[in-house]
Amino acid sequence: MAHEDDHISDVGSTFDFKGFILKIISYWKLIVLSVGISLAVAYYNNVRKLPVYQLGNSISIKDDQNPFFTSNTSLTFNWGGTSDKVNTAMTILQSRSHNEEVVERLQFYINYLKDGEYQRVDAYGTTPFEVVADSNKFQAVNVNMVISFKDSVTYNLKADLPSTLRLQNYGSADKEIEELNINGGRIDRDFKVGEYVSLAFFKGVLVRTDEDLQLGKPFYVSFSEFDSAVGRYRNVNVYPQSKGSSVLNLNQSGTNKSRIVDYLNGTVRVLSENMLERKNLFATKTIRFIDSSLAVKSRELKLVEDELNEFRNENSIIDISAENSEISGKLTDLDLRKERIRRQLAYYETLKSYLETRNDYSNVPAPSVAGIDEGSIVSGVGKIISLAEERSNYQYSLKEDSPVFSDIDRQINSVKSILLENISSSTSLLKEELRDVNSKIASAEAEIKKLPKEEQDLLKIQRKYNLSEKTYNLFLEKRSEAGLIKAANVSDVMIIDKAKDTGGGKIGPNTQLNYVMAALVGGVIPLVFVFLLVFLNTNVVNAQEVTRLSPIPILGLIGKSKLDSNLAVFNSPKSSIAESFRGIRSSLQFMYKKHGVTGSKTVLITSSVSGEGKTFCAMNLATVFAMSEKRTILVGVDLRKPKIFDDFELNNDLGVVNYLIDQATPEEIIQTSKIPYLDVITAGPVPPNPSELLLTNQMDRLMEELKEKYDYIILDTPPIGMVADAFNLVKYADATLYLIRQDYTKRGMLDAVNEKYAKGEVKNISFVLNHFVHRAKYGYGYGYGYGYGYGYAYGNNRYGKGYYGTTSQRSRLKKWWQKFMRNFE
Repeated sequence: MAHEDDHISDVGSTFDFKGFILKIISYWKLIVLSVGISLAVAYYNNVRKLPVYQLGNSISIKDDQNPFFTSNTSLTFNWGGTSDKVNTAMTILQSRSHNEEVVERLQFYINYLKDGEYQRVDAYGTTPFEVVADSNKFQAVNVNMVISFKDSVTYNLKADLPSTLRLQNYGSADKEIEELNINGGRIDRDFKVGEYVSLAFFKGVLVRTDEDLQLGKPFYVSFSEFDSAVGRYRNVNVYPQSKGSSVLNLNQSGTNKSRIVDYLNGTVRVLSENMLERKNLFATKTIRFIDSSLAVKSRELKLVEDELNEFRNENSIIDISAENSEISGKLTDLDLRKERIRRQLAYYETLKSYLETRNDYSNVPAPSVAGIDEGSIVSGVGKIISLAEERSNYQYSLKEDSPVFSDIDRQINSVKSILLENISSSTSLLKEELRDVNSKIASAEAEIKKLPKEEQDLLKIQRKYNLSEKTYNLFLEKRSEAGLIKAANVSDVMIIDKAKDTGGGKIGPNTQLNYVMAALVGGVIPLVFVFLLVFLNTNVVNAQEVTRLSPIPILGLIGKSKLDSNLAVFNSPKSSIAESFRGIRSSLQFMYKKHGVTGSKTVLITSSVSGEGKTFCAMNLATVFAMSEKRTILVGVDLRKPKIFDDFELNNDLGVVNYLIDQATPEEIIQTSKIPYLDVITAGPVPPNPSELLLTNQMDRLMEELKEKYDYIILDTPPIGMVADAFNLVKYADATLYLIRQDYTKRGMLDAVNEKYAKGEVKNISFVLNHFVHRAKYGYGYGYGYGYGYGYAYGNNRYGKGYYGTTSQRSRLKKWWQKFMRNFE
């Protein structure tokens, strides 16, 4: 028996996949409904989803060198090559600061909407007007303005205002926001095209852009908060055409192609202008530096010129003699050399101070301004400025602790170290040269002191004048060079393909994927529902489950009766229900023969709880025995809840209880039914002690008398799961039928009868499945248990198709479906 228990445990833990699949098939209507609803929802969403487009443009990041580039005139630096510029451009295009500038220039914080088929859609590019907001004034955020044209020059503006307006100044550097309390309400006013509108929530003008005004059609205009507007446009995808390529492809997705086109072209335009501005940055700063120096030298030259003229007017000497002109020219050349050395030393000192104390190198002019053309200095300054600019660009998109910054800082420090060494070396050479120049100037000045006093004074003034004039002309030359270089510079951004609406570009929505997902979701929901039903269901649902839960064999199946009366066999003797009971009768006879039971035979019918069809089975089994012309008696020993008398239209005044308490004889309690060969003993009045009455000797004598008179005795007993009365009667039974109602009897209720069976207290017991529905909803199987296959085959009338009555005329379609379902068995 231990082995059997182990077997029960093993099979009981096995999931019934076949039953689960059949149960799923039985809920095909629910699955179809669920999938249908999901597809309907998907259709509802698909028809309301706006089409999504993707457009693009392409640019090339070139390394255009200035055609006037020379070692002496170059004021720009292009270190790192094209690849660095490509990476920098990609970083800039996706940076917040760049997109802020694009949104501000295009005023893309202004939203244009119009009524679509299902919802309002983006009307940018299709409105017959354009709103030009006053960027220096505050505009209300998220206030919906309804604009419609009345005629060619007049439009109506409506707005529902809240009591508190949130205003933003889009033209200010920090895009400041403030709140304004007003008397909220509806604004409805007419304005002229081009008329300046000054309202609490809007300040600007409306200009026409299209001849077709679409009179009376409403358009909806609103302002988004600047930061949120920028966030919407940072989705531009930037990628190189191939690895290492200088060609960049840009694309953007959205619902309005005109807005995508304008933004893509706008972002490239801003990038090009800013890159050109950065390319000219050194020239611009150098020009600014030269201009300030020219102003100083101009004043100096004017003062010296005035001093020279004044000296000539006051003295008879007008010019130095030819003899002394050579000395004057020599001194002028030496003064110019000294001035050049002094400028170079001053530049080196400034550059050294910047390198040692600062991180911002944007204010350092080009070395050529000071006349420095040493290659190591020029290249070092250019490279360190380029690296500093690259670091600044990365700050737009990377965190401060990014490894990129550490790498750039390492390169900057390396270049700074070499540059400082070169500065120190060059400074030493210049100081040596300066000492030599000063020595020569001292020698020349000693010769001048031999001249007359007036010539010395004139020579001194002339010397100052020549120095100022030469320096001034030098700055003018550098100013001209810088201006020429700036004018000749071109942007490193070359547009290959502008963004353009060519009629295509639609990428979504993916309606087919939505339908597929809807079908999957719609199918999964019923599957989960069925799985939960199976997983949480504690009822017995099919014969296979019974075989897993108990070693007790299954004798037969009884279908669901559609008749009002419990006497299904008597009222419809050719029905499938009647055939089921005939099958059980045949199986019982086979079992009696196998166990050598002769003479009168007793069948005890019980179940777990009330409502499982125990009395129904007892009545019809007794009927089927009687219809075979066997003397049969049905005894109602369910003393607590007697039932059998109603359907037989008998009196329950006298019954088993009366006999057990010696109030009646067997002849008095036996009643003849309307069915030939079938007698009935009802339970009688409900006693206070039914269990004790069934244990008396009177019950033994009653059974002995009945066995002498009848061929078959059917005992309708109480449920085992509620009372122990049935166990008291098992000793009288040659066969015990335990009723299990499909999808009603709890699995756990079989434990009690399994225990009795395992201990040998109950013998010759078999299960009968009642209320059996031959559908995939429950799952089914046959061929299990003692006598079950025989009875079921007989019950399904495999011996002849004409054996059934006319209770149900089955159509060909139903027969085909049943045949199809049997393929799953």
